[in-house]
Amino acid sequence: MQVVRLARFLGWFSIGLGLMEMLGGRTLARKLGMRRHTRLIRAFGVREMANGMAILANPTCAPLLWARVGGDALDLAVLGGTPVFGPRERANVKLAVAAVVGVTLLDILCATRLSTRSDEKLRGIPPYWD
Repeated sequence: MQVVRLARFLGWFSIGLGLMEMLGGRTLARKLGMRRHTRLIRAFGVREMANGMAILANPTCAPLLWARVGGDALDLAVLGGTPVFGPRERANVKLAVAAVVGVTLLDILCATRLSTRSDEKLRGIPPYWD
């Protein structure tokens, strides 16, 4: 089942991202123009790691993937409200938004597939998500 592999990948991705946010929170905050929000970024890292471990423990649980989607929405909201100071920070925020949107699409595809029992409800989703 390919969707379980994708769920496991997203679980490991969450753990890696969470570690990066926790250990490099200050650097990440500086590069995004969010110097005063290091604790927030580290808290997001804790959230990512917890969600990743939960997904790895139960990769067929759709609510855990929907929780990732919710976390992505929170990340996008914070990035959208970031006070950008210079061209370098602005470019970094745009790159971060693009990355979050990309992984959000994967999260939505995986969560949708895990949430749906009938293939008839999945018209438009490619069959390789089985």
